[in-house]
Amino acid sequence: MVTIGEESDGQRLDNFLLRTLKGVPKTHVYRIIRSGEVRVNKGRAAADTRVVAGDVVRLPPVRLPERPDPAAAPVPGREFPVLFEDEHLLAVDKPAGTAVHGGSGVSFGVIEQLRRARPQARMLELVHRLDRETSGVLLVAKKRSALTRLQDQFRERETGKTYLAVVSGAWPANKKVIDLPLRKDLVSGGEADGERRVRVTTPDDPEGQRSISLVKVARRCAGCTLLEVTIKTGRTHQIRVHLASQGHPILGDDKYGDFALNRTLQRQGLKRMFLHAWRLQFVHPASGEPIALQAPLPPELQSFLDAQPAAAPV
Repeated sequence: MVTIGEESDGQRLDNFLLRTLKGVPKTHVYRIIRSGEVRVNKGRAAADTRVVAGDVVRLPPVRLPERPDPAAAPVPGREFPVLFEDEHLLAVDKPAGTAVHGGSGVSFGVIEQLRRARPQARMLELVHRLDRETSGVLLVAKKRSALTRLQDQFRERETGKTYLAVVSGAWPANKKVIDLPLRKDLVSGGEADGERRVRVTTPDDPEGQRSISLVKVARRCAGCTLLEVTIKTGRTHQIRVHLASQGHPILGDDKYGDFALNRTLQRQGLKRMFLHAWRLQFVHPASGEPIALQAPLPPELQSFLDAQPAAAPV
């Protein structure tokens, strides 16, 4: 039995369990919820049930992973460039190559490093996620009320999320909306066995999720195009798959991109995927004031972009 404390008041049941049962596979957590083995105040509860301080949660026996080796390297404390901070939330500029959290072969990420760097913080929780190789604006909640209100905004598509991406080729001026469903699959066999892949699917696919990206040309270069992409849905790898599906993959994308071109670009200095979470707009969870945050392009991306000659006039 676990009694919900004030620090978990208002959290979704699935998120509470994933945090409480650290190391237990996510699929197993959702399975014990669906089967009714998890009880809240003696009753069945859905994954999206909001737990309240004082609730009693009954958990079935689960096999926890072995305790980590005490000799293993500890999580290093690290601060990240701050874009906004008050007593309710923190917005940082996440660098590329750093995961937002540990798991799937990654020992630690942004959130674990922030917690270690700020031991006095009562709570630090990710509001949303970015791919490991994507840089830019990342929100962290410092209070449970802020977390639930901000996550509600993301779920209800009330936030404005705009990314900068450079794609290969000349993006068609009339291609401004991509409304294509996406589905996740697991790769079987080969080096990528068990790896998650996302692909465009048909509207009648029961596993497909409607996904909408709005595309605006920001700059045309010789052989590539800088795009501003605003996503109306937040699907896994949405921008990467949507742009690649139109024949214009993101430069440096090692999963959905042009691999031969990527090798050439590496020799020219582009060592990462050119995708950056540039702008985020939302309503402050406590004051109700509109907030607009912007993270400048990292130096390595800005330098690459500056080196690209302008496209020849048509």
